[in-house]
Amino acid sequence: MIRASALAFTLFAGPALAECRHALALGLDVSSSVDAVEYKLQMAGLAGALDDPRVRRALIGDGGGHVALMVYEWSGQAHQTVILPWVEMASHDEVNLAIAVLNTHGRSASNAPTALGNALGFGAAQMAVSPNCWRQTLDISGDGVNNTGYRPKQAFLNFDFSNITVNGLVVSTEGDNDLRQYYQQEVIYGVGSFVEMAAGYADYERAIKRKLLRELTVLALSGLE
Repeated sequence: MIRASALAFTLFAGPALAECRHALALGLDVSSSVDAVEYKLQMAGLAGALDDPRVRRALIGDGGGHVALMVYEWSGQAHQTVILPWVEMASHDEVNLAIAVLNTHGRSASNAPTALGNALGFGAAQMAVSPNCWRQTLDISGDGVNNTGYRPKQAFLNFDFSNITVNGLVVSTEGDNDLRQYYQQEVIYGVGSFVEMAAGYADYERAIKRKLLRELTVLALSGLE
C-alpha cells in the first residue's frame, strides 16, 4: 500500500528545477520489533535531523546542486508505505514540507515481521522513478535481521542496483556487533557504502544526522569536482 501527501506530489510535479546532484531514499523500519515510543523517536529524530542547519545546507546545495528526497516505511513482505514521495530540496520551503509531513504522518503497520529483502527491492523500484540526479543512495534503517521474504542479498539480483549505493543504519541498545556485521554482509551495497550505529531509538537523531552529513557532504564535493 502506498500513501503520500498530495502537497508533496504537487512539488514533484512542478516546474523544472536546477540540477539535482543526489537522489536519496530513506527506508524506516516499522516492524513489530519497533514499539510505539520507538516509532515516535525515529520519526521525530529524522525530522530533527533534516532541520539541522548543516543538513539543510547539504540538502539545498548552496548552488552546487540540490538533493531529491523520498521517505518510506517498511516491515513485512507486502508492507511498504511511502511517507514522502520524491521532492526536490531546492529551497528551505521544500525542507520545511518534508519535516511537516514526517511530523504529521501516522504509522502504517505495527505487527508485521522484518522483510529486509523486500524493503531493498521496494527502494530500488522507487529509485527507478526518481528525478534525474548525479548519484543515487538508498538508506535502510533497522533493528533486526531479515525473518521473512527473500534475503537482502537476493534483492541485488532481483532488482537493478547498478547505479545505487545502499547504506545502513543499525539501531541497537547494546551496540550489537552481530547485527552490524549482518548489515555489512547482507544489506549495504556499492563502493563506499557504510553502516552507521544508533544506541537505541533515543540516539536515532544523532545517528541519522551524522549519516546524512557523511553522505551528502562527500557527494556534494565529488559532484563539484
